[in-house]
Amino acid sequence: MDGPLTPPGNTTPADTATAPRPIAGQRQAFLPSEVDPTVFDEAFLRQLERLLVLMRSPVRGGLKGGRRSVKRGQSVEFADYRDYTLGDDLRRLDWNVYARLERLFVKLFIEEEDVTVTLLIDASASMAAGLPAKLLFAKRAAAALGYIGLASEDRVTVSALAGRMARRRAAMRGSGRVFRLLADLSAIEPADGPTDLVAAARHAAAQLHGKGVVILFSDLLDPGADRIIRELAATGSELIVLHVLSPDELDPVLEGDLRLVDVETGDGVDVTVDLATLDAYKARLTAWKAGFADLAAKRRASYVDLSSDTNLAILMFNELRRRRVLG
Repeated sequence: MDGPLTPPGNTTPADTATAPRPIAGQRQAFLPSEVDPTVFDEAFLRQLERLLVLMRSPVRGGLKGGRRSVKRGQSVEFADYRDYTLGDDLRRLDWNVYARLERLFVKLFIEEEDVTVTLLIDASASMAAGLPAKLLFAKRAAAALGYIGLASEDRVTVSALAGRMARRRAAMRGSGRVFRLLADLSAIEPADGPTDLVAAARHAAAQLHGKGVVILFSDLLDPGADRIIRELAATGSELIVLHVLSPDELDPVLEGDLRLVDVETGDGVDVTVDLATLDAYKARLTAWKAGFADLAAKRRASYVDLSSDTNLAILMFNELRRRRVLG
């Protein structure tokens, strides 16, 4: 599936102003945001703690987590009874019921799940484009969703997709790890050269252990972007795709004769932009995003298209709850 016309996030007009690049060796700070400096203050974090990354089906993990399962196991919270069968643990028999009914029943308890939330950050060069930069928005959204996972006692891990690799950080657990989460995200920088997003996503999929939640933050400006969704969904994890484009990509303000230059390869193309061209671009953009939405639905994945200037609080408490990503 190709992008709309020439994929906008991969190209910049050679004769128009582009976003300033960070000084070499200097990381872009992403907390707090210049747009919304109150985000990630203590009050915002307390609100995030009330949310949960929703799952459509239960998963089996090794450790006990903070997420209730539909299956029955051994924990402290009673769920139901079933008849005793030979070989059951006698310690789970309810002797009070036996004294009244003279029948043996085994007590069942709610088991808690151990879930891994994997944050996949597209760090290709095209993600550095836009005002605000798409990568900056992706890291801030990942910080919020990652904190929700930590507060829910889920395991959280961060992987940056660049080149042909997925650079995976060690998993973390518990809200006390929030500063390590922020440090891992802050360390992600856009790739210097081309990125094979399909290969990087396949590498990330091979690193997944067990079933959990995979959240992909990407502009999907790769010729094989549909394969990325298919392969991540095929891992058995629940896939959430946050498709991030910049305001200029969603509604470009261009006119006249321009040369568009691919930020990853340096290849250029000469175009003449008029109203008909912009109308055609927007029509293809709409169809392009609709194709991803249809594919995600068929693969039982969640697809959310976003602008990089989306208010983070609105995204967390309105949009993602409405889409049944958070609850």
